[in-house]
Amino acid sequence: MRYSVPHPIPYQGSKRRLANAVLSHVGRHKYKRLIEPFAGSAAITLAAASSNLFPSFLIGDALDPLIALWQDIIQSPDEIADQYEALWNRERRNPIAEYYLIRSEFNIDRNPAKLLYLLARCVKNSVRFNPSGQFNQSPDKRRTGTQPTTMRAELNAAHRLLHGRSQAVTSDFMSLFEQARPGDFFYLDPPYQGTSEGRDQRYFESVSRKRIVEGLALLNEKGIPFVLSYDGSCGNMYYGEPLPADLADRVLLDVGRSSQATLNGNDHVTIESLYISRCLKYAGSHAPLPLAHFSPQTSMFA
Repeated sequence: MRYSVPHPIPYQGSKRRLANAVLSHVGRHKYKRLIEPFAGSAAITLAAASSNLFPSFLIGDALDPLIALWQDIIQSPDEIADQYEALWNRERRNPIAEYYLIRSEFNIDRNPAKLLYLLARCVKNSVRFNPSGQFNQSPDKRRTGTQPTTMRAELNAAHRLLHGRSQAVTSDFMSLFEQARPGDFFYLDPPYQGTSEGRDQRYFESVSRKRIVEGLALLNEKGIPFVLSYDGSCGNMYYGEPLPADLADRVLLDVGRSSQATLNGNDHVTIESLYISRCLKYAGSHAPLPLAHFSPQTSMFA
């Protein structure tokens, strides 16, 4: 599938395919700023900037080299593109051995260009950190990652969308909630509960369900609107339990067959949950909403 919105940072779990569904809840209200506290690939920010839905943007994340990467994209994309190209060319000598060497170097120097390279080359673009905060995902042996010319084009396209109206900060999500002011709009994409707590923890910073609930209660108290992606299912596998009904309305999105399930010979459908804050004034009652079948190729629900 081809997209018109740039996507320089490859990230498994990116909401690129769901951006239109998420942003459909912004409505006609003129908000001043979109904030993504769990930015990752910042797919929603890029989509919103492409459609000029907000005059300014704040990209937040707890992973410092990721924020350094976004700062480079906003300010000096060609520099990061040059560094990425050098790493990509360096790997040509001995792809697997060089990948592991670059991974070891990143775990020491936390260089943002090395993080971009690792995300582009690792298995399924799937970020993984061990409990010590070290990147530990293996290389994808079936592909070589994003070509340098393509990466440069993506980086510069994102720069054109964000330069002059965006800020990237290393921050805990609760701090951004506490600093929220009227005119802000939050899109929240924390790790699924099943990948953030317990034995399958795989992200740089775990996010407990309790803290999420406390944070949403704070946003509701302040009257700050939000849309949250938090739990879902694929076939018979469920990722987390629904959040309390008094926090927000829940919309279920049928996003089609799981690519991973297809690779495994299954035909499982992925369901994503969106939680819509009560202060977003859209038509109809605030009763629980039915399953919505969303087509990623369109900008509306099918």
